[in-house]
Amino acid sequence: MSIKRTLLNTAVGFGLVAGLASTALAEDELTIAIVNNGHMINMQKVAEAYTAETGVKLNWVSLEEGVLREQVTSDTATGGGQYDIINIGMQEAPIWGAAGWIEELNFSAEYDVDDMLAAMRNGLSANGKLYAAPFYGESSMVMYRKDLTDAAGVVVRDNDSWANIKGAAMAMHDPDNGVYGACLRGKPGWGDNMAFITTMVNSFGGAWFDKDMKPALNTAAWNEAINFYVDLLGNYGPPGSEGNSFNEILALYNEGKCGMWIDATIAASFLTVDGVAYAQSPNAGNPVGANWLWAWAMAVPAGSPNAEEAKKFIEWATSKEYIKAVGNHPDFGWGSVPTGTRTSTYAIPEFQAAAGFAAAEMAAIDSAAPAATDIKPYVGVQFAAIPEFPEVGSAVAQEMAAALSGAKSVEDALAAAQSAAEAIMKEAGYYE
Repeated sequence: MSIKRTLLNTAVGFGLVAGLASTALAEDELTIAIVNNGHMINMQKVAEAYTAETGVKLNWVSLEEGVLREQVTSDTATGGGQYDIINIGMQEAPIWGAAGWIEELNFSAEYDVDDMLAAMRNGLSANGKLYAAPFYGESSMVMYRKDLTDAAGVVVRDNDSWANIKGAAMAMHDPDNGVYGACLRGKPGWGDNMAFITTMVNSFGGAWFDKDMKPALNTAAWNEAINFYVDLLGNYGPPGSEGNSFNEILALYNEGKCGMWIDATIAASFLTVDGVAYAQSPNAGNPVGANWLWAWAMAVPAGSPNAEEAKKFIEWATSKEYIKAVGNHPDFGWGSVPTGTRTSTYAIPEFQAAAGFAAAEMAAIDSAAPAATDIKPYVGVQFAAIPEFPEVGSAVAQEMAAALSGAKSVEDALAAAQSAAEAIMKEAGYYE
């Protein structure tokens, strides 16, 4: 089965393909689909200067992460033409580029593509061609309230054991005073709860698929990891965790309600509470895949009538100049610049002074291991870089949310997840 056909089938399987009509705009107008995370929201204000200089009007469509993925996949799969620029990540960019869904990006010498972090450039390329430019990049790490750990007499270490993480969460947990020991993703989605869960499973020695690409969710590693996850959040997390993803937990953390949060390094840019410290992600013994690797990037759907103007905007929005524009902007400053994309950012003195998380973030990005291994026979850390993964991951995500909420036992949720994953992979022709 061709990559294009597999991707289209996946879109149909999600119920995403439905009579989309082209809404191409004039050349001096671009429609941009973005995830509703802080850096993307900030871009709308910073880009007012781009419109003033170029005359290009920018129409922003800001969507929650899961909705964005559905909208962008459906429109790009069918050539719907609703968007001139789309936010995608490392799971989609190489696959969609190889399938001809998005345009190759070639920038001017001044852009300095060699300044781009190798991990980001490689993850957004296929066959040596760059198909999406990173607006910000990330790994994952522990963000914790050192004032609370000090008061409780516990220590959070780099690459700590999960047992120690649980002990720290227990020590900080004080629900009577509105503080929960651990806030972790629970909202279902392949890039929501499964981003965190997959890295946890990896650290316990598990993987999505075995060496023959058969789903491997009915294993001891998955069982141990998911039982630990459900126990940790059930006892020391906030109520309703099955509805929480990045933005929900960010709000809780900044309200002083989380002792610990293990999530995207980029979150550190938006933490406003005092006493935050950082540690490398916990590990249950497997050194590969304990922390994820991701970039929210910008791409141009193939065949866009405004492709050249779109590429010019992407070049500006992912440039060194853009980072300086955010750093010098009166509403933002150097602690709010998009990180995880360029080597040069980490050498800027003003950024170093403002971003106490920078060293921890860079260490996490450098240690992320997306390459295939004997344990993980596919590219990707918190995802598998195959066309079918969004469908597989979304199906499993629902089961893990059911286990977290108590609607199903862990064993029943994993059995249902295994069955759903097997059906999808068999239909795709991976095995009979």
